[in-house]
Amino acid sequence: MNLTTTYMGLFLPHPLIIGSSALTDDLETVKELEDHGAAALVLRSLYAEEIAGEQMSAFFNSESHGESSPEAGSYFPEPELALGPDEYLEHLRRVKAAVGIPVIASLNGAVPGDWISYARLLQEAGADALELDLYHSASDAATTAAEIENQMIEIVRSVKAGVSIPVAAKLSPLFTAFANFATRLDSAGIDGLVLFTRFHKVDIDVIDLEVLRSVELSDSSELQLRLRGAAVLAGRVNAGIAIAGGVHTALDVIKANMSGACVTQMVSAILRNGPRHLRTVLAELEAWMTENEWESLAEMRGNMSFQRIPDPAAYERATYRRFH
Repeated sequence: MNLTTTYMGLFLPHPLIIGSSALTDDLETVKELEDHGAAALVLRSLYAEEIAGEQMSAFFNSESHGESSPEAGSYFPEPELALGPDEYLEHLRRVKAAVGIPVIASLNGAVPGDWISYARLLQEAGADALELDLYHSASDAATTAAEIENQMIEIVRSVKAGVSIPVAAKLSPLFTAFANFATRLDSAGIDGLVLFTRFHKVDIDVIDLEVLRSVELSDSSELQLRLRGAAVLAGRVNAGIAIAGGVHTALDVIKANMSGACVTQMVSAILRNGPRHLRTVLAELEAWMTENEWESLAEMRGNMSFQRIPDPAAYERATYRRFH
């Protein structure tokens, strides 16, 4: 049974990697994740706000999506918890020394200079790859979608020119022409596309006039949007596709692979079930493939993408027309 995959040029024994979250904050937990089979780790994000020593306001936190993670364990970067740049770089070095699997650093910047200078520092500290969180709240009505997208494309080009390690972009689903933007990123040289940022719930306390935040672990129902995103891009981009959010079971991994994903990032499933859950999913994955006579993930990858199925509209307006 061949479960191997390649993501951003990294050869991995299987597609189960740990997404950006508090799971990678503790060295003992990191070692345990490796012992139970994690193929790679994504560290929680280094924030530009921490780089600049700024405090995030409560409302900005409510608009952010937690630690650049679809399913983060400690979801909002409170000043006393978020690592500053020196601490982050040291933690990256320690994680690299503690495990033998690839370690992917994560960067959430605010202006182009933040991305470029710290991308280089993360590479020097030993990161095997870099995940850029390109989230933008787009709350300024004077700024057009084209301007935001062009700025993101320029960030990717600048970072790619400044480092030699692979670079992925984590995207939100909130693009009017998502496929077009993803292909533009691909043309700019991005090595991986992570689908999608998971937004957390925001409410308003109408008595105390406060913004309220709430966080829930995901379940497999959140996979659907990500499957569609991967199916749209598979075969149309050179970048490796990662699905992040809603991956809990072996069947979730199979669906992600069939839609065109190279890897699946897991967080909520591990927070709920512990690192040993990785072994369970891998065993069930092998059992399913044996029962259904698949010899490798590679031979089934993308077989349910837009380019491979006879009726791509099944993902699209047919469903909309039926229920609206």
